[in-house]
Amino acid sequence: MRRRHLLAGIGALSLPAVARAQAAPLVIRFGWAITPAQFLPLIFANTGILKHYGRSYTAEGYYFKGSAPQITALAAGELEIAALAFSSFGLAIQNAHMADIRVVGDLYQDGVTGFYSSQYVVRADSGIKTVEDLKGKTIATNGLGGAIDMAMREMLRKHGLEDKRDYKVIEVEFPNMAAMLGEQKVDMAGMVAPFSLTEVKAGRVRSLFTIADAMGVAQTTLMAARAPVIAKNRAAFVDFFEDVQTGTRWLLDPANRPEALALVSKVTKQPVANFADWLFTGDDYFHSPDAMPNVKALQANLVVQKELGFLKADIDVAKYSDLSLVEEAAKRHG
Repeated sequence: MRRRHLLAGIGALSLPAVARAQAAPLVIRFGWAITPAQFLPLIFANTGILKHYGRSYTAEGYYFKGSAPQITALAAGELEIAALAFSSFGLAIQNAHMADIRVVGDLYQDGVTGFYSSQYVVRADSGIKTVEDLKGKTIATNGLGGAIDMAMREMLRKHGLEDKRDYKVIEVEFPNMAAMLGEQKVDMAGMVAPFSLTEVKAGRVRSLFTIADAMGVAQTTLMAARAPVIAKNRAAFVDFFEDVQTGTRWLLDPANRPEALALVSKVTKQPVANFADWLFTGDDYFHSPDAMPNVKALQANLVVQKELGFLKADIDVAKYSDLSLVEEAAKRHG
């Protein structure tokens, strides 16, 4: 008994040192809505190439139907990193009053020269030839106030068309848009890759315009975190972004393409043939190798959002940006 008490006392004295030496890695919970456009689910399905995973941090991905619900999860402390559309980022500041939200990384950009831009498609046999032909029609968007929705409204406004007065908008999830078009329940749908590419290739739809046509370059989705969480866990966050950069560069490296396509097939449970002719090429969205967000494009996107009436006041993106994490991580790559 005396020996057990003695050992217990020694254990108690040494416990703080042991705890410091064996501190559990930070669990970074991230949200995602669509892959392979958003790379995080792919990167963390290939942890063998990551330097810091399992040491300073681990990562857990959570699927959401869109970016708006991730605002709530981020505000409630249920996510460390949210995947937000530029429009949701603006609403998080305005409606959720998240003054401490920060854009910290790129997920993908739309409309960059030499890369893919999301398409607004009509049936191949449709009589709709111009934007003006959409008057009186029904349009499918994945979410009111989202990035696809914003660009669509901007394009139609340029051509004198306004929601409710000239056309009707309904919400349809991306995987269901093709069927809705085929069944003539909608006349146009705002589609993202791979859905638009599959339908265009099959000859069932044709593109009427793109996000690039509507608003130029868009920081379509970005990584957002809260300033206090970043400050508390800065070292682990920098390690996280170093690994994100490693994983992104690996996916984009042509030498790894066969293996990368196989990884996408495994994660999405779809055949490689669905991606082989466009993914990780110029027919794909632009992904920054350093996960560096395009704050200039983001600022312009929020201006459009305000002009459309979805924001009440101007937002200074610089005030809500923290690029130091990706910048510090990039220096480690040389």
